[in-house]
Parts: sequence; structure tokens; C-alpha cells
Amino acid sequence: MAYILKGSPECVKSELELFHLPPTQTAIENGQWIEFHPLSNVFDGGPVEFHISGSGDEYLDLSQTQLYIQAQILKADGSRILKEIKTGDNASPETKIGPVNLFLHSLFSQVDVSLNDRLVSNSSNTYPYRSFIETLLNHGFDSKTSQFTSEMFYKDSDNGLEKRSKFFESSATVDMIGGLHSDLFHQERLLLNLVDLKIKLIRSKPEFCLQGEEGHKVVLEKISLFVRKVRVSPGVILGHVKALEKETAKYPINRVLCKVYSVPQGSMSMVQDNIFVGQMPKRIIVGCVENDAFHGTLQKSPYDFKHFDMNFIGVYVDGQSVKHNPLELNFDKNNYIKGYYSLFSGTDKFGPDQGLFISREEYINGDTLFAFNLSPDLCKGEHFNLIKHSNLRLEIKFTKALPQTICVLIYAEFDNVIEINKTRNILYDLGN
Repeated sequence: MAYILKGSPECVKSELELFHLPPTQTAIENGQWIEFHPLSNVFDGGPVEFHISGSGDEYLDLSQTQLYIQAQILKADGSRILKEIKTGDNASPETKIGPVNLFLHSLFSQVDVSLNDRLVSNSSNTYPYRSFIETLLNHGFDSKTSQFTSEMFYKDSDNGLEKRSKFFESSATVDMIGGLHSDLFHQERLLLNLVDLKIKLIRSKPEFCLQGEEGHKVVLEKISLFVRKVRVSPGVILGHVKALEKETAKYPINRVLCKVYSVPQGSMSMVQDNIFVGQMPKRIIVGCVENDAFHGTLQKSPYDFKHFDMNFIGVYVDGQSVKHNPLELNFDKNNYIKGYYSLFSGTDKFGPDQGLFISREEYINGDTLFAFNLSPDLCKGEHFNLIKHSNLRLEIKFTKALPQTICVLIYAEFDNVIEINKTRNILYDLGN
């Protein structure tokens, strides 16, 4: 006997939809990537600026923007690096100088984005860390071993420095390409016509983006920006003009803000109040690096996130612990699985067949990050959650006194909106 469950509607399988065709897209007539060059010549260590003027009938697809660079590593006096000669049987020369991980983005300490001369990005020198954390925690094996090698991403735990340095041997010119890590470039809505876009990239010092012997610099032989311009049908443009008479064009963004706090040598704890006052983030990532590595030293990778014998980490909103009890850890006894698992539960990868290409062993040897999802539904969907205004506190404790000063990096995500009115004024409330 077969029957239908009460409340279950009948349906027809898509395999039996024999008399319908897929819809036809007519709003976008065509699109192409246009190469833009810097406003002025790029000098050693100087900023790089791009200006893309808004045209009358073309929109910009910022999600498809690509930064292209040809770079080489030279000696500080401008001379080329001589090729090293192997000595001994099966010997390989020791790397004297090479690029740090994710070199395309490590070249720049800060990226400023402006619309019609209104700054819509966070002015902070933490751009390399934002780029690295987003690459590390948003992608898995397939992307990291293929697509992101074009940005010079090779895991340090897998002889990454040697692999990256091989490309730059004898001051060879190496090209790289990838998308910008900025809020407006991580959303898919097309930027309205008649809006000017300015991008300013501020260079990192060689001590930050290079690793090895002293006396070297990075020269950008070429840098350009590929921006996709889209021609929209006249009917859609007219519809937008009419709609703008009544309301603003809205661009929901995932706003990212990075904060850094210094913890002095000899400390056994950190208690930081008022990290965020006002709008609360929906997610935070916490990691610790050595102070000199954060500010740039040729002897260390800036992305070596260590545990420093941490035994406690807790995030509190208005005095209440977030989601669950604070994480209690013991790295000496290999009791750190809750911290490792937070990378999945805190980035919406808990359950599905998704990975980060970070093993348990790698986690405690340079990838020690902690992720906390503060959203009420733990969902990474397209919807917003209620905007909460509170006070966020971070507590960290260590088993042993810190052997050196460290920097605690806090990466936070917020829901925000950029609006553009009919006169192309930019309306943007950062929230905090």
C-alpha cells in the first residue's frame, strides 16, 4: 500500500520538464577586461595608484578584478643575484633570499579603495594578514595547490620557501596574478556607471616580504590592473535611473577589520577589553606571531602563527562567553583539538565535505589560529542577522611566561552596506 504523507505536496521531476527552455539573459550585452596602468612610474618602495573613470554606459564587475605583477629580487645596489653552485654529491644550495608566502599580496602593506574620492576601505597596514587568513581559511587542497600558486602560495610546512625561491633564482623576473582582498571586490553586484574607482597600493618593506640574507630588494618591473567592464542593456540602465530617483543602490559587503595588540615579554596572560565597541562582528579569527616577525625581519616568516604554550582563550560579549565555554588547551600533552576544530566550526565547514588543507600536525607548527562564529544561526548565507551593539573582550592565558614580545592579531567580519544615490554620492557607515 502506497500513500502520500500528510502535508507533503505532489511534485514533478525535472527530468519530465520536456516543454520548457532555460531563461535567456539579456541584461548584460557584453563585457571585457581592460588593462589599467599606474598613474605614474613605480619607484622602489613607492605607492602604486590606479584610477578607473566611470563611463556612461558601462558598469564594473569588481569581483573579477585581477592584479598582475612582474617582479624580481635584486641586491640592494641594483645588481643581479648570481646563480648559486651546488657543492657535494646530491647537494642543493641553501636558499639565501626568497619571497615569503603569498608573495603577490605580501608586497603591499595597505590597499586603499575609493569611490568618487570617498574612502570605502579600512586604512590599516594589515593587508598581508587579511589576504593570508582569507586564503588559508576559505580554500582547500584544490585551490591552494593550483589556482593560488599564481599568487605564489606554497605552504611553508612543505618546503614552501625553497619552492618560491626557485622561481626567483638569478634575479629572474616572475609574474603573478590574483584578485584583491578588499571588501568591495568580494561581492558580486556590478558597480554603477559614472562612479570613479581609485585604488592605492602601499608597498611593504623588504624585511617583511623577503626571507633570508640582508641586502636585497624587490623591483616591480610591471604592475597593472585588469578590470572587467560590462555593457548593460539600455532598458536596464533606464530602470536603474528611475529606481535611483526613489532610493539608493545598495552593496552589501562583508567588511573586514584587523586589529593588533602587543603582549610584552614575560607575560602569562592577556586581557583586552573594548576590542570592539558598538557593532559586533559576526566572526573573528585570532592568531599570535612574534613581534619582530610582524613588523618585518628577514630571519622569520610573518605568517608563522605559534601557540606560545597557550592554555586558555575566551571571547566574551557583554561579559558572556561566546557560544561555548572558553577553550582550555595543553599543547605539551597534545590536547589542542578544540582549537584545531574551531577552524572548521568557526568558518562554516563543520560537517560538509570541505577541508582547509591544514593537518593536525601543521596546526601546531605555524597554523595555530582560533575561529569564533558569533552569528546567532552559525550560517554563512546571503542574509543579514540582527545588528548587535555590545562590547567584546578577549582573554588569553599561557602556561609559561612569554619568551619574547608577541602580537595578537584579531581578524573580524561585519555586515555592512555601501550605498550610492542618484548623484553618485557614496554613503557608508563603518559602524566602529
